[in-house]
Amino acid sequence: MLTNEQVLEALKPVQDPELHKSIVELNMVRNIRITDSHVQLEVFLTIQGCPLKAKIQQDIEDALRKLGAASVSLKFGAMSKEELAALTQSLKKEATTENGMPKMLRPDSGVTFIAITSGKGGVGKSTVTINLAAALARSGKKVGILDADIYGFSIPAMMNIQQKPTMIDQTAIPVESHGVKVMSMGFFSPDNNPVMWRGPMLNKWIRNFLVNTHWGELDYLLLDLPPGTGDVAIDVAAMIPQAKEIIVTTPHTVASFVASRAGAMAVHTKHEILGVVENMAYYEDKDGTKKYLFGQGGGDALAEQLNTTVLAQIPFAQPEENTGSSVYDEEWLIGEAFTNLAEDIIFNEKAGLKA
Repeated sequence: MLTNEQVLEALKPVQDPELHKSIVELNMVRNIRITDSHVQLEVFLTIQGCPLKAKIQQDIEDALRKLGAASVSLKFGAMSKEELAALTQSLKKEATTENGMPKMLRPDSGVTFIAITSGKGGVGKSTVTINLAAALARSGKKVGILDADIYGFSIPAMMNIQQKPTMIDQTAIPVESHGVKVMSMGFFSPDNNPVMWRGPMLNKWIRNFLVNTHWGELDYLLLDLPPGTGDVAIDVAAMIPQAKEIIVTTPHTVASFVASRAGAMAVHTKHEILGVVENMAYYEDKDGTKKYLFGQGGGDALAEQLNTTVLAQIPFAQPEENTGSSVYDEEWLIGEAFTNLAEDIIFNEKAGLKA
C-alpha cells in the first residue's frame, strides 16, 4: 500500500512551472488521503486561476501513476495572504544578502551581465538584445533580459509577448519567451502610455526589477539600455560594476561617431567592452550580391577607436512572417549570425578572454 511519505517523495520532482521550485518544497501539496491504490490530495496554488494549472495537474498525475497509483483525485486551492507573504519573504531571503543586495550582483554569483548599448536610437540595439538572448538560450544557457530602456521599452512587443508577469504578493515572475525570462516596464505601462520620470524614479525601478523579480538561476542577464549616456546607463554602471558591454552601431559614419560616446562611458566606468556589433551591415540579394545601404566601415572604425573588435556584422532581413516576433529562427541567415555570436561569447568567457 502506498504511504504519504512515498507520495511526497514522488512529487518532489514536480515543479511550479513559474517559480521552477518543487511543489513539495513550496508546501503546495496538502491533505493527502490514500485508499488502496487511489490517491486524493489538494494542491494550494500561489495564485488563483493559475494559467499553468493544467500542467501541474498532468505532472502530478503522471508522477503518481508511475509510483503505482491506479487513480488520482486532485483538488486545487489557493494560498492565503499570510502564506503568500511568507513565500515572498522566503524568495527574497533566498535571492538577497543580509543588507538587501541581490545575490546575483555579487561577483561570485555566476551570472554574466551583458549591457547592450548604443549611441543613438534606431540602430537595432533591442534587436541585437533579443536575438543574442535567444541564441544563448538555444545553446543551453539560462538567460534573462532586463528591458532597462524605461522610456523606449520595446522588448515585449518585439518578442510578441502577450501575457504579463505573474505577481506573488510583491514579487514578479518574469514572462518567458523563446526560452528567455523577460522583465520590462512595458508590462506595467497600460495602453502603451509614456513614462515621464526623472533620475531617482528611474533608479528605483531598475533596482526594483533586480530585487523584486524572481529570476531564479541565470547564466546570463542581458540589459537593453537606453541609447546614450543618461541616468539609466549611469545607474547600471554603479549597480553592476562587473557588467560587460556590447556597443551596437550601423556602418554609417555618424552612427559610429555617436556610438563612440557610449563606448567612452564604458571605458570610464571600467566596464569591459566585449566588442562591437555592426547591425544592418548589408543587404544580400538572392544571387548573393551584397549591397551596403549605409556605407561601410563604421563598425571597424568604432572598434579601432575603442581598442576592441567587431563581434558580428548583421545583415538586413525581414522578420519571419506570421510570428509577430523579431526573433529570427536559427536556420535564417540572421539567426545563424546570432548563433555564431553567442557561441563566440560563451567560448571566450570559458577561455577567460575578451570576445
